Order: sequence, then C-alpha cells, then structure tokens
Amino acid sequence: MTSLDRRQFGKLIALGVSASALSLEASGEISQRATRLVKPPRLKPGDTVGLITPSGHADQEKIDKCVGNLRSMDLKVKLGKNIRALRGNFAGTAQQRLEDFHAMFADPEIKGIWAAHGGSGAIGLLASLDYELIRRNPKVFVGYSDITALHLAILRRTGLVTFHGPVASSSFSDYSVTHLHAVLMSPQPEYVIPMAEENRSKAAASPNFAVRTLRSGIAEGTLVGGNLSLLCALVGTPYAADFKRAIIFLEEIGEAPYRIDRMLTQLELSQGFRDAAAVMLGVFEKCGPPDSDPSLSLDETIDDHLSNSSIPAVYGYSFGHIGHQFTLPMGVKARLDTEKQTLTLLEPAVVA
Repeated sequence: MTSLDRRQFGKLIALGVSASALSLEASGEISQRATRLVKPPRLKPGDTVGLITPSGHADQEKIDKCVGNLRSMDLKVKLGKNIRALRGNFAGTAQQRLEDFHAMFADPEIKGIWAAHGGSGAIGLLASLDYELIRRNPKVFVGYSDITALHLAILRRTGLVTFHGPVASSSFSDYSVTHLHAVLMSPQPEYVIPMAEENRSKAAASPNFAVRTLRSGIAEGTLVGGNLSLLCALVGTPYAADFKRAIIFLEEIGEAPYRIDRMLTQLELSQGFRDAAAVMLGVFEKCGPPDSDPSLSLDETIDDHLSNSSIPAVYGYSFGHIGHQFTLPMGVKARLDTEKQTLTLLEPAVVA
C-alpha cells in the first residue's frame, strides 16, 4: 500500500468512526452529560405546582390527599390532564405520562412539579423525555422511590437540581415539611440537617430505624442516589448514576437481604464506591429476612459490603419510605459528618 493509499485509508477509517459515533449518539448509546449545574427558582407561598403521576396509578382518594398536603404548604395545585389515567398498574400509557410531564415544564404558570407517588414505570419515560424543554424551563421537581429514574436522567442530561423528597401523597410530618420549606423555599448558603428524633425513638422497637456508623469520618461531595433498585436498573444505560466524588445516598423497601446483597454487589461490580466521597443509607423498610428460610439479617448484609469501607459509610439516616424524611437535592454539594450524625448542604439548591 502506498503512503497516499494509507492516508486515504486513514481518512476512511476516521470517517467510519465518526459516523459510527454519531449513530450511537443518536440512538442514545453514548450518554450526553450536562456540563454545569442548573438550579431552579425557589418556590414561594401562593405558587402553583403541577401534580402528576409519572409512574404508578393514583386513585381519587390518593389524589385528594396529595392536593391537601400541597395546599397545607400554601401552594396552589394544578392536576395533570391524564392524572386519572390507568393502564395496568401504570398511570396511563407512557405517552400520557410524558404528555403531563412535558406540559408542566412548558406551562409558565407552574413553578414546581410534584409526583403524586412512586410505584413503577418512570424508567420507561427516560428515552423520550424532552431534555431541552426541561433545561430551558428549570423548575422544582420532587419525588422519591420510582421517581429516582427521572432524577438521575434529568441530572445527567440537563444538570437540573431535582429533589429526592416526599411524594405528594406522603405523610407530611412536621419534620418533613420543615426540611421541604428550608430546601425548596428558603435558600441558605449552608443548611444543617439533623436526624429525626421520631425515627430515633422507633429504633428500640424497630431496629432498622437505628443509626449505625459503619465507617466514621467527615466527607464532602455531590449528592447522588435514590432508590437502590432503580440505581441498579440504570447500570449500563446512558442514565446511570455517576459516583465520582459523590455522597451516594440509597434507600429501599420490601427487598429481602439476599436481594439487597445482590444489588449492592451489582453497584460494586459496575463502578464501585472507591471513587465516591461517602455512602449514606436511609432507613430500609420491610427488608428483613423471611421467617421460613435461612438468611443473613439486613444488618449483616450491609456490614458485609460497607464495614470495611475506605470511605465514610452510615446506615439509618432520615430518608426513605418512612414518615419523617428530609429532602435531598440531587447534584448539590454536601458534607456528611458521622460523629454529629448530620448532613450539611454546602450551597443553596434553589435560586432566590
């Protein structure tokens, strides 16, 4: 082959690689990462928030509870057009759920968006979300559990800070509402979040509520995480969580210890916790072993994965499927202090 042939061959290879990369990017196989954090405007008393069901179906009783909870925070409520839709256990078709999600981001009257509850189905929306619409119209978006999929995808593709906090049908305890107000409505340069005393008092009767330090220390990093099952489901996709320099927060409900073990192992095998700043586990509800089969306990399972951690690691912090939970802004810098048992937000999550 002559040098000219080699040059032409090289150009052809380069063109082929570029075309292949473009094809992969168009198909979503190459993830798009946001280059900067985008903070939504803070919520104010009297603002209108949109109530949607991006995952499971909500009946009228649950919708009424959602509206009452949000009004108790001095917020007006606008229901999604398809909020009562039903298809199997989902809140309508994926297209109906997308329509409501996009409509709330596009509506200038809407200042915040709240998921009615979790369930399942949010992961099916990720490939069709209009991320440019979301980026152009930054708004407070709140929910947890299955809503984790939307939080992680939005953070990765737009950089928008969203909020892992009570869904609109949660029990709006004084503790939960105090932290919702502080994080969503009253931006502060630093905000210290202590554990809920109500959760501490439950620990005697329900050991899964006890705070345990698996590896002590102080760590600073960006808050990334959510429901353990959803983080595992997104491994290998363009929407997977990025653990680098992160305070990883995890919560779960209704999973036996062997499944918790498998999911933590999957995260460790996919990228591991070694590049993270810390691991913070919430209260894992109904995750004890079955009565009939031999099993490790939840504590033993968690200890197997985190007791020899090289970074600070804790269990039992006040978030998850519980009545008294604080709100975690995704992507915001925070400090975990295992001795004081506090999480401190090191920057406001919303703009005034």
